[in-house]
Amino acid sequence: MADMTDMTDQFDMTVTYAMHNALRRELRLLDRATVRAGPDPRNVLRTAGWQLFRRALHAHHSAEDDALWPALRQALHGRPLSLVRLEAIEVEHAALARLLEAIDQALADPDAGLPLFGELTGSLVTGLRGHLRHEEEAVFPLVQAVLSKEQWERFGRVHAQRIEADAARLLPWLLDGAADETAAAVLAQLLPESAHRTYVDRWQPAYAMLDQWDPRADLAVTRP
Repeated sequence: MADMTDMTDQFDMTVTYAMHNALRRELRLLDRATVRAGPDPRNVLRTAGWQLFRRALHAHHSAEDDALWPALRQALHGRPLSLVRLEAIEVEHAALARLLEAIDQALADPDAGLPLFGELTGSLVTGLRGHLRHEEEAVFPLVQAVLSKEQWERFGRVHAQRIEADAARLLPWLLDGAADETAAAVLAQLLPESAHRTYVDRWQPAYAMLDQWDPRADLAVTRP
């Protein structure tokens, strides 16, 4: 699992690494849930776990697309080899988005063959795992090297806003299994101190009660 951040880094990337590690955790759970789904793997795509995974991935990738990659592209002007590394990441984002759209379309199509769902979810697991590793190895060092403090802080605000829109669900999901140090750092960055008691007393217990990859579970259980 990736470290929270390197002490020599210019920017604190704790939230970003926490999101990556949460996505990796869910990919492992998705793999297991697909095996348990029995003869109809579509059941996995009707679970609270799938909905939370989709929401978190969209929040994270949309924040990067809207606030991080444009800033990084600007900062890399005149460095064509580094720009190619960023462009490869952007291509991966687009491919993952198309894959999720294909899953949605297949789920809505009663004539879609069941083997297709296994193929699509398998491609998602493989593709997203590779993308997260590629992003950390190829692009995060560029972020640390060339972005300004203002550019990084703007991305942090946008990322926080995308999570804040569904914080009661996404924050407990994000911190599921995280080390205490990571959880404290993430909450300090993403949640006003006045809301920390709400997280502890209401949001986290509601999430803990949810068997998120059980098709019978109701995502409404996580609502405040």
